[in-house]
Amino acid sequence: MSKGNKEQSNQSQLEANSKIDAIKQLIFGENMAEYSQEFDTLKKELEKRRQELSDYIDDTRKELMTAIDNLSTDLNIRISDLEESLNDKAASLDEKKVDRSQLGNLLIKLGESIKS
Repeated sequence: MSKGNKEQSNQSQLEANSKIDAIKQLIFGENMAEYSQEFDTLKKELEKRRQELSDYIDDTRKELMTAIDNLSTDLNIRISDLEESLNDKAASLDEKKVDRSQLGNLLIKLGESIKS
């Protein structure tokens, strides 16, 4: 391509761009800058809301993890208390329970002592 062809190509490109700009101006008129500003405002607002939601999700996740940890700790404490209580009850029952053969022997001795 010669230098003249490049300049001519650049010139025709500039003319095409200026025609497109003129068409945009006809279609949208003076409102183009206003539309652009509104889109920028909406983009900023969306980004702000997205960040707020992200922060809210992070805070909620931390609260849930704390609640789960607290419940887990409470549950472990209650289970330990129940195990202790069950062991105490079992030990108490063992002390109160009398062996049948031992009871029989005691009754026989009591009967013999009453007889004599």
